[in-house]
Amino acid sequence: MMNDLIDFYLKSHPVTIGVLILLSVYFIVLNWVFFYRLFSLNSWLSRESTSLEALLLGASSVNENSFLNNFIKSSNVVSKEVLALGLLAATKEATKGLSVLSIFASTTPFIGLFGTVVSILDTFSHIGQSSGSMSIISSGVSDALVATASGIFVAVFAYTYHQMLKRKSFELISYLQMQSDAILARKV
Repeated sequence: MMNDLIDFYLKSHPVTIGVLILLSVYFIVLNWVFFYRLFSLNSWLSRESTSLEALLLGASSVNENSFLNNFIKSSNVVSKEVLALGLLAATKEATKGLSVLSIFASTTPFIGLFGTVVSILDTFSHIGQSSGSMSIISSGVSDALVATASGIFVAVFAYTYHQMLKRKSFELISYLQMQSDAILARKV
């Protein structure tokens, strides 16, 4: 196994190695963003769910831990505009990190493809310098495709994480919207 990795490293073009390193960094960053945002959103969802339940059971205002509480306390009169401002601020906060995941999901296949193209060009260059055989071609192409596979691998995770966090954000904003509607319905 270790010999195979060393052999791959020695045979690969430096650009391909650089691409694999970049994709590894992307993978680490996207996992960090995902898990940080997931735990943060789950905690926030729990607080908003508790606040909504209390409102539906007859509480006069949102829970002290609710995101909307800061906006309600800062205004003398609870209005539709104040609650809408709270929803906009919550939407901005809830969707942090989604753009990074979206960019990673859309760019990593191309980064991997770039590494593959450079490695295939390098393989053809070596064929031209020596008496090329099918084993040189197949070996070079199979090594080159590692970069494309890596790019697709990272993209799948980035896209999946993006969709999961997007759904959590939507759920969170829905809870806040329901709380706003409940507060406004009591004021009428």
